[in-house]
Order: sequence, then structure tokens, then C-alpha cells
Amino acid sequence: MKTLVMEEVSKTFPTGTVALTGVDLIVAAGDFVSVVGPSGCGKSTLLRLAAGLDDVTAGRIQVEATSTSYVFQEPTLLEWRTALANVELVGELRGVPKAERKERAREAFDLVGLTGFEKQFPRQLSGGMRMRVSIARSLVAEPELALFDEPFGALDEITRLRMQTELQRLFQLKAFAGLFITHSIPEAVYLSNRVLVMSGRPGRIVADFNVPWAYPRPPELRYETEFTALTGAVSAALGDHS
Repeated sequence: MKTLVMEEVSKTFPTGTVALTGVDLIVAAGDFVSVVGPSGCGKSTLLRLAAGLDDVTAGRIQVEATSTSYVFQEPTLLEWRTALANVELVGELRGVPKAERKERAREAFDLVGLTGFEKQFPRQLSGGMRMRVSIARSLVAEPELALFDEPFGALDEITRLRMQTELQRLFQLKAFAGLFITHSIPEAVYLSNRVLVMSGRPGRIVADFNVPWAYPRPPELRYETEFTALTGAVSAALGDHS
């Protein structure tokens, strides 16, 4: 089943800037697709269009998912709410009964490994822990399609690698289709079963790489010759179209 389909999608802003042109993209159920491209090529615009947060100028977008979640570059947590209360927010906004939304929030909280930090406020958490809260909040929506806009970009390298492994585990466990924006080619290859390469602005898809390894993928995969070869091929495609 195709969860997300884009056909000949273009986006021009009122300023006249052409962000995207002729984008064709399919994310099927069970896919985890990463998109890499040079800065300013329209990756985040692509994600916003997929989420319905902005309208296309031309082309067509079809979303078959009954529920979609969006994880932003920053955790975007409410500082006056505890970590667990931030996770509850989705259920609260959807009118889910209090007992049920607390149960769902606690389950998501446990899934991302934050048990024991329920009463902490965002300012008391590390950057990685705040991002875990953000991901837990997205899981409460029980998404069929999960959209990620460079969620690990601001994290230190050690935390980033741990979060990649954690997200891979959650992808297997919750079985959502994923569309992941990143500047990191190794991150894209490690997480995904497909990696798409975008050209410089106006952005379009110029290469589509299949990633052959089954899940779960051990962290040590990043150091194997085949992994290095694939990241090199993606890098070369990116360099050719920057």
C-alpha cells in the first residue's frame, strides 16, 4: 500500500522563489525513506507539503495514512508542562478521555526510555532527552506516516548515534512508514531502506538508492566496507547535483 504519493509536485513561494519542481516520490507502507540534499534545496518544504502544512503550486499529493505525525528540528516542548504532560498533549487536543490519554502517554514515554523522568520539566532534560519526549509525543498519535525534519541535527555525535538506533527500534516496533529529512548521509543510510537525493534549488529528486540490509541493523554496520561504499555513492550523487 502506498502511504504517501507525490506526482510532479512544485512549490513557488509568494516572493517568487521556486523551492521545488517536478518532484515524484512514493513512500509505501513499511518504508523508511530518507531525503538528503544541499542546504536550501527544499527538503523541509517537501516535508511540510507532505504534512499538509502548506499547499502545492502544481502537481498532486495523496496521503493514505489515517494518522500522521510530525517531529520538528527542535523538540518544541511547552516549558511549563512536565515531560509526561507534554506527551499527553496530543490526546488532550484530540479530546481523548483523561485516563486513556495518560495511559497512552506513559506507554510512549516508556518506549523511548524515559521512565523515571515523567515529572521533569523540559529545562531539566538534556537535548537528547527532550528529543525523546518529542518523539514520544508523536507516537501517541499512533501514526501510519511519521515525518521527521532533521530531528537529530542539533545533538552531539554520541547522542545522535544512540538516537538513530533508538528510532530504528521504534520503527520496527510501531510499523509506521517514515519520511526522514537529514543532512547526514551515514544517518540516512543507517536508518532507511531507501535514500533519495535532491538537487540544489529548485529541488527535485535526482537519485533513489535502495539500502539492502535487514532490520535490526547493528551500530557496527556503519564501519563495514559495503556501508562505506553506499554512503560514497550517495555522496557522489549529491555532489553531482548540488
